[in-house]
Amino acid sequence: MKILKLSLISLFTIGLTACKKDVKTTDPSKDSLAAKKDSVVVPEVYKEYYGIYMGDFAGKGMVTSEDGETYEGEIYKRIALKINRITKDSVYGQSIVDGNQRPFRGVFNETSKSFILDEPGNDKTDGRFEVKLNNDSLTGSWNAFNKSAVKAPNKVLKLVKKEFVYNPNFMLNENNDLIDWENPKDFVEKYTDEETGNTETYTESRNRIASDAVFKINASKQKLTEKDLKNLRKLDMEIIKNAVFARHGYAFKKQTYRNFFEQTDWYIPVSNNVDNELSPLEKENVALLNRFIKYAEDKYDSFGR
Repeated sequence: MKILKLSLISLFTIGLTACKKDVKTTDPSKDSLAAKKDSVVVPEVYKEYYGIYMGDFAGKGMVTSEDGETYEGEIYKRIALKINRITKDSVYGQSIVDGNQRPFRGVFNETSKSFILDEPGNDKTDGRFEVKLNNDSLTGSWNAFNKSAVKAPNKVLKLVKKEFVYNPNFMLNENNDLIDWENPKDFVEKYTDEETGNTETYTESRNRIASDAVFKINASKQKLTEKDLKNLRKLDMEIIKNAVFARHGYAFKKQTYRNFFEQTDWYIPVSNNVDNELSPLEKENVALLNRFIKYAEDKYDSFGR
């Protein structure tokens, strides 16, 4: 029996040894080579073309008039294309339209100085840019991947290269339009006929309007107090607050704010989150403005377009 037990133990030991020989071990040197291969930095080219190109983004589509009628008209927007990186095989960057920031990837043809840039395709507003470079301008077209999902599936681009700079002195110009065209409000008015004495009611649409305070108060430079804000209109404080974000290149989703800041030559949208860029003074002022905006009232008036 002892001989049999020893034989079994010997066979078990041999089996373990054989199993160990079959196990594939990893060569540390191969892992190191693979890591080095993965970490190879792909050289960048044409860095002189990097930057932000801004301008018109327009096409024909179905629009609705103020009286509710639908017709084919020109749909006009502003767009920013940012070229971040170019390699031999790929181009990387982002587009910003209506506050919507989308990454893109594509190719660059040095011979024709042209780009083909595709957005991801998982958003209804995504499409393909085909643009040509001419000195500091980009011109070309954009075509939506899902043509039924957008009002104008084919648009033309005319862009100029711009350099984003943060400057706390940037302000709205005194010639800028201070009317909020996007949020009209209906008011019921009374009218008395002088001849008959009869009183009738009618509805009049009015728009919010800001005051000249938006040209004087700068929340990026001066510490605001309750006294500075207590007599301001709600729209005044919204503009003063959002001017802080505009100076940092915030891409506004609300058209009301885009309309105000796109009138300037300094507003360049570069990001949909600039909270970490604000100075301590700006953060303090924004917090105070938010408190007052919550309870402020607006000034409405009648305007023609």
